[in-house]
Amino acid sequence: MSQPRDYYEVLGVPKDADDAALKKAYRALALKFHPDRNPDDPSAEERFKEASEAYEVLSDPQKRQTYDRFGHQGLRGQGVNPGFQDSDEIFSHFSDLFGDLFGGFSGGGRRGGGGGGRRVRRGADLQYGLELDFMEAVHGCSKEVEVPRQTACEPCDGTGVEPGTEPETCETCGGAGEVIQAQMFLRIRTTCPRCRGRGKVIKTPCGGCEGSGRVRQQSNLTVSVPAGVDNGLQLRLTGKGDEGDPGAPAGDLYVVLHVREHEFFRRDGDDIICTVPMSYPQACLGGEITVPTVDEPESLTVPAGTPSGKVFTLKGKGVSRVGGRRGRGDQHVQVVVSVPKKMTTEEEELVRQLAALQEGKVGEANPFKKFWKNLTS
Repeated sequence: MSQPRDYYEVLGVPKDADDAALKKAYRALALKFHPDRNPDDPSAEERFKEASEAYEVLSDPQKRQTYDRFGHQGLRGQGVNPGFQDSDEIFSHFSDLFGDLFGGFSGGGRRGGGGGGRRVRRGADLQYGLELDFMEAVHGCSKEVEVPRQTACEPCDGTGVEPGTEPETCETCGGAGEVIQAQMFLRIRTTCPRCRGRGKVIKTPCGGCEGSGRVRQQSNLTVSVPAGVDNGLQLRLTGKGDEGDPGAPAGDLYVVLHVREHEFFRRDGDDIICTVPMSYPQACLGGEITVPTVDEPESLTVPAGTPSGKVFTLKGKGVSRVGGRRGRGDQHVQVVVSVPKKMTTEEEELVRQLAALQEGKVGEANPFKKFWKNLTS
């Protein structure tokens, strides 16, 4: 399988292009390679699909962030498949946008002679916010969620027609579901405004769904969260959005992740950062300290004369890399000399002896401490 071209290269825009620049670039390419304008050029339809795929990703802030950071592999690693099967799917996905691009015409519908291809609507995409603990994001997990979705009405089987009755042929399009509109050199098949592409009109709507063919109900879904995800990333569950018209695909569910902070660890990309205390003797003489990691505790050797604030790196002890990249990040451990708030009389005397040897100026001893010691002895 060949590697897709860079999306910015496809649209011919710089990587800091704003929404207006993206839309302008896509408009020019869509007009140039529109299948109805190039009926005998299969390569034009491929270019049309390629430009639509690039625009679909770069016009979505979350997908664009993932693509900028991880590229095509990153999108696939999060379950995002922005490609389109054919032009009909593009017209359905960008139905509102094509109305703007082509001066009020939807530019969609099924192409070809005979007018027999009826347009069906794909289900709407949904978004769901999922909260995760820090460690759940690091190691991955499986979550059961309850999502309100539009599903097919059971009494009418999604047709919207009252059981026992039949829909009637649309008089506007003659049952084709499409009408042909002309604008300058373009002849564009658009969805029939009366029947909305169904080719039929409902005179007796179903009482259960009021003719919509859909009812909203809670769906229990399982979300598999891969190891290494971070705050703000989203997972795509294909076909778990609202159901579409009969014969049309369902929309997708985009699960946006919200990761709670950890009381000890901090995260910087794929790296873990933490602060670990060490005693003054350990800093002076060296030794081993135990360092918590996101897996098991690790032993860290501290050399003699280690200054407070020194940072050590534990290779490969960070977070698993998502987006098709192998390996893990690192853990950065900052050691800080811990100063005791309370000391015994013996400890205080030893510290004072050390201060005297180093000619350091320290505060006077508390005279009452010795007084109370003699009084109680």
